[in-house]
Amino acid sequence: KWKEGYSIRVGLSRKIMTYLLKMSKLQASGFAGGLLTRRASLDLVGLPPTPEEVSQFVADNQPEAYERLVDRLLASPHYGEKWASHWLDQARFAESDGYQADFVRPWAWRWRHWVIEALNKNLPFDQFTIEQIAGDLLPQGSVESKVATGFHRNTLTNRESGFPLEMDRVEQVVDRTNTFGIAWLGLTIGCARCHDHKFDPITQKEFYQLYAFFNTAEEANVVAPLPGELEPYLQRKAAYDRKWRELMVEYKAPELQSEWEQIMTQACSNPDDPTIDLRWKVMCEELRFELDGIRQSRISGGEEILRIPPSQRTEREAERLTRYFIYPVLDRFVGKERFNELRGEELRRKLAELDATFPALSEAQTLADNTALPKTHLLVRGDFRQPGIEVQPSTPSFLPPLLPDPDNGKLNRLMLARWLVSKNNPLTARVAVNRIWQEFFGHGLVRTSDDFGTRGDRPTHPELLDWLAVEFMDTGWDVKKMHKLIVTSATYRQSAKVRQDLQTRDPDNNLLARQTRLRLSAELIRDVTLAVGGLLNPAIGGKSIRPPMPPGVTDVGFADYIKWPESEGTDQYRRGIYIFRQRTLLYPQLVTFDAPNTLTPRCQRDRSTTPLQALTLMNDPVFFEAAQALAGRIVRVKSGSVSNRINYAFQVCLARLPKPQERERLIRYYQQQKQILEREPKSIEALVPVKGFENIDPGEAAIWVGISGVLLNLEEFITRG
Repeated sequence: KWKEGYSIRVGLSRKIMTYLLKMSKLQASGFAGGLLTRRASLDLVGLPPTPEEVSQFVADNQPEAYERLVDRLLASPHYGEKWASHWLDQARFAESDGYQADFVRPWAWRWRHWVIEALNKNLPFDQFTIEQIAGDLLPQGSVESKVATGFHRNTLTNRESGFPLEMDRVEQVVDRTNTFGIAWLGLTIGCARCHDHKFDPITQKEFYQLYAFFNTAEEANVVAPLPGELEPYLQRKAAYDRKWRELMVEYKAPELQSEWEQIMTQACSNPDDPTIDLRWKVMCEELRFELDGIRQSRISGGEEILRIPPSQRTEREAERLTRYFIYPVLDRFVGKERFNELRGEELRRKLAELDATFPALSEAQTLADNTALPKTHLLVRGDFRQPGIEVQPSTPSFLPPLLPDPDNGKLNRLMLARWLVSKNNPLTARVAVNRIWQEFFGHGLVRTSDDFGTRGDRPTHPELLDWLAVEFMDTGWDVKKMHKLIVTSATYRQSAKVRQDLQTRDPDNNLLARQTRLRLSAELIRDVTLAVGGLLNPAIGGKSIRPPMPPGVTDVGFADYIKWPESEGTDQYRRGIYIFRQRTLLYPQLVTFDAPNTLTPRCQRDRSTTPLQALTLMNDPVFFEAAQALAGRIVRVKSGSVSNRINYAFQVCLARLPKPQERERLIRYYQQQKQILEREPKSIEALVPVKGFENIDPGEAAIWVGISGVLLNLEEFITRG
């Protein structure tokens, strides 16, 4: 039916798109021009426009003015940051293992960095898909295409002693299969893990046939340097290696490690031997779970490295095992008294000082195919202990078939990825454009954007959805072109004002008779607040940050495992997408504004309204500091009357001038605040920091801190209209 109705659907949908696009060249100006600029800027780059950018757009009388605005936003390096956030939700991106101990993953950010760069480069969506599913299998693949497979490394990992390794591996493969189904097919295939799907035509056998594609993969950490890292690394490596060897010899580390390895090998090889000391068995369990292997072909617990003869270990494997021995093991192995005699703390301190001077290379979490391909069995009731019939890789029967490679007759992840973005597959493009539409209008043409199955909603505009999907494929899966097509349409550029007659007839705006007002996402609320205050650090990509955390929050973590070393300097003012994602302790401000958990894929965020959100905007240190910075910006940039400064503040925060009643109300507020501060001069010290307000009247600045706080707490400020 997909093929037979192709031309019919395209013909019908072109009529609809003619209407959608017929006003695309109309020029907005004045009041509407500022709001349209703000809407497009928030939607495409996630940041508010400056007053200068708004003025430039409104003053441009050429027919293509709006198209030029859109092109400039699409070319911004902040575009990748804005749109990466939606993909991270679908990929259940996190930087810790989850479960009770929730160990940190220091290199998880490297995949996020790849996503941002891929979006900024406008990597076609089909290639974006192929590299993430099977970048390691590409014939001409690069390190970056291997980094892309970090998509699959966002599974939870249980490193607690005593947890069955095979059970953890199976749970990870199941999670990868489920996420594949939701992220690309828009189907809840996970129901079929234990039984045939109750609603959609997916059998349990078909689930495990999909599962088989991922069951042959193993985890691998690879060196993935960013631009500019390799040269200084090579320049200093020889000196670093020499000092490292000197420290090892000085503190007799090789001899002690050799003794420890012999004991560990014995304990790991004979777990049931009653003559082996219990503490060595416990230490062996910890080695398996707490130390990642680092072979490029596969990754498992540290026992894998232990079993490799020292002469055959790679440099990275040897260094990783030695570090593990020196830091968490040495004092427990030799005892506290001997540890002090060996000056163990001194060794650790000197190694830390040496590392601080050495520019290490970034690494990435990736997948690689297992050279010894395991067999895949249907698991009875989903239990890893009950393997059933053997199954071969395949795709669900209700979709176009995936044919094996004619050369070797085998199926792998690369073939699965190419099948996924084939024009014969009716789902992938439709799921993708539906979620793009969702981000611009608040809901997709299919409202259940995570479920295109029989239990999902029917599309409100089926012909339009078909046309967009076909257009997406025919234009080379060009994401930016699809974004431009939508944001230059008349439908997107409509007013968000609600008409009473339509509110009664179409309360959910299914007919798209107006634009939808959308509360900004948790990260964007923080971003726009920092931006209008002039505090935002615009650095793109790289490692995560840890902004100031409310006191006592980390105490709720398990056994004091969670650490939150606060970022210093301007790093703490980077965009919200870079905030460290600890699975068992998400950053409180993000949670307050409905940032999703990172345990499962999320295709659409909730938008709630709670008293805690208002309290956060009024009292959270980040928002108060931004109000102070905004006040300083207003007082420094705009001299003259109170009315002029209020106008400027509105232009900065809301991309428009205030209405007369708004201006009058704030002037009255200004006068009230002035009287209060004259009676209570000590309050000025609490409102105005010394830094950043030099040569400014503190009393005047304090009044504007209050006015700035009012503007940053407006519903309009945290809403995309």
